[in-house]
Amino acid sequence: MSSFDRLHPAVQHHIVNSLGWQSLRPLQEQSIDHLLGGGNAILLAPTAGGKTEAAVFPLLSRMLTNNWQPVSIIYVCPLKALLNNLHDRLEQYCTLLGRTCGLWHGDVSTADRQAMLREPPDILLTTPESLEVMLVSSSVDHQYFLGQVRCAVIDEVHAFAGDDRGWHMLYLFERLQTITGREIQRIGLSATVGNPQELCGWLVGANQGIAKVIHPPAEDTTVPEVQLDWVGSIENAAMVIARLHRGEKRLVFVDSRKRVEDLAYLLKGMEVETYVSHSSISLEERTRAEQAFSEGSNCVIVSTSTLELGIDVGDLDRVIQIDSPGSVASFLQRIGRTGRRLGTSRNCLFLATRADGFLNALGVLSQWSNGYVEPIKAPPAPWHIFAQQLMALTLQEKQLGVKSWRDQLPFTPGLNEEPHDKFTHAITYMLDTGILFSDAGVMGLGAAGEKNFGYRNFMELFSVFVSTPMYTVMHGKQIIGEVDVRTFAVKSDKIVLVLAGAAWKVKDINWSKCVAFVEPSDERGAAQWRSAGVPMSLDLCQTVLAELHSDEVPSFLSERARMQLETIREEYDFLETDETILLYDGSNQVTWWTFAGQLYNTAAANLFTDLGAKVQASNLCIDWLGAVKPDVIFREISQRLLHSTASPDVPLDSEFIRELKFSECLDQQVIEEELQQRHSIDCEHNLIRNKTIRQLTIRA
Repeated sequence: MSSFDRLHPAVQHHIVNSLGWQSLRPLQEQSIDHLLGGGNAILLAPTAGGKTEAAVFPLLSRMLTNNWQPVSIIYVCPLKALLNNLHDRLEQYCTLLGRTCGLWHGDVSTADRQAMLREPPDILLTTPESLEVMLVSSSVDHQYFLGQVRCAVIDEVHAFAGDDRGWHMLYLFERLQTITGREIQRIGLSATVGNPQELCGWLVGANQGIAKVIHPPAEDTTVPEVQLDWVGSIENAAMVIARLHRGEKRLVFVDSRKRVEDLAYLLKGMEVETYVSHSSISLEERTRAEQAFSEGSNCVIVSTSTLELGIDVGDLDRVIQIDSPGSVASFLQRIGRTGRRLGTSRNCLFLATRADGFLNALGVLSQWSNGYVEPIKAPPAPWHIFAQQLMALTLQEKQLGVKSWRDQLPFTPGLNEEPHDKFTHAITYMLDTGILFSDAGVMGLGAAGEKNFGYRNFMELFSVFVSTPMYTVMHGKQIIGEVDVRTFAVKSDKIVLVLAGAAWKVKDINWSKCVAFVEPSDERGAAQWRSAGVPMSLDLCQTVLAELHSDEVPSFLSERARMQLETIREEYDFLETDETILLYDGSNQVTWWTFAGQLYNTAAANLFTDLGAKVQASNLCIDWLGAVKPDVIFREISQRLLHSTASPDVPLDSEFIRELKFSECLDQQVIEEELQQRHSIDCEHNLIRNKTIRQLTIRA
């Protein structure tokens, strides 16, 4: 008997007759037996590799065979747009089998949510934040609505695992298991991950079911068409995009919202049909742009990483990357948007506009060509998520015991190895500060908790991310999007900003309601958003160093890029892979070329602020500017850093602490311990200590 024959007859029938499939793809075939047996799994395949069906077909078979009652399957996605995109497809599969599929997120109407509460769907598509809302809401009968859940499918699981949103999701699964009284089968879907076994263990947690990574060999062995070109400016990039691949549909990725707007504005000025997608564009504008783009043919959509995940914008001809993504995994997601049509292959054109962007792209493509994909690492010690979960549980359960909270959370993801007294300490701190209060051993939200997370700020409890205050931009009654308040910090009565690829003149600002009213403008303006950028990893920096020291020319370089690489190699011909270089320019600047990454260089630079020179760190080096003596800096680096076995401490300023939402629920010692664990630079320090430091002077 084949694996396909083990599916429920109705599922078999509709795959062949209703969907017209002649066969299953390898991942779909190989997943059937394990998932039918209730096993936990990570399913790996390239973008558009049939992962959703690989998970859902066996689960629908189990649903029919065992007559599961709704809601029996939770399908979790990181983005609402991805949920919307999946809903039609999953609803079709359910309808064919006489089952139902529901969609629940922040944009779903109250009426639709109430209808689902009355008649629960068999499959519920949602986000972790919306699932949290369901669990704490007094209008949701948890046992009736969620008590039948058997399985959780987590799409783009790598997007969760690398940050606190993943811990939040795992805590929600633990609370669901308490409600259902059974282990929930967990199935993660991903296209790109360097450590799938570790990711599988993270997802499964304490569940006893057999866990397995299912990753068949790639079906398409065609070598992707990848090229790195040097163009030198965003204006030149716009010209290349406008003139190249005319008549094709091009998706352009850019590293920041500001540069997305700059590029889109330039392309529109060149009469290129251009659309914009990023997180600060209103839902209506973004949906309109993505729909128009999906239906067009000779057009461009310029996007941040919002379109990196599997949202369908139609059949793409080209992916273009301005400068570089932060990782190989991100690059694989993006190139996977192409090559979906029969007779086409995956492709990506890199257009480097800056020297640092060129080096970053060189490193990423070098790692990719060597078959490397970064491992996904969940941030350690999520104590602030534990604090958030305690507050949420007080709302969910109404009676949460100071000593019996473990009944609701027998397993604490990310913290289960921690000693009992640390949990007691965390709870005591929340009680002492009024975040929680206790009455006869039963906890509730205290005065400080109500102030920060109750009433008007209630929605703050559901999301684990810190959000920056933004100003809504409106043209008449139409919401265009949002911008940072710094956009209005100009010494001029006339403010023109760029949003959704168009220029807008600000007519009025309602400061109390954070709304700016605008009208179209022919002048070019600007908009600003906070963007810390993505620090390069140690591995990526060391790959760049190796490329600069090498004599070989990568095959993925254009002629202009070859010339740029040759120029850079000549400029940095002093570099050695087994040394760090302290370079003096002969007047007022000393640079220490570490190639250790932004985090380590920032921590190291913090040790030398007392040397009478301005010190600043970047991914590849540390600069001292001013009246500096290189011999003094050489001596101090050796004494303070290289002779110490202890890594320098990452400075825990307000920006670092801001990254921990709910940090007010933790005492300062716990905050510092958590942040130091999350920003450990031991590997970087050991590598730097094991290298020789050499002094050079280059005189103009």
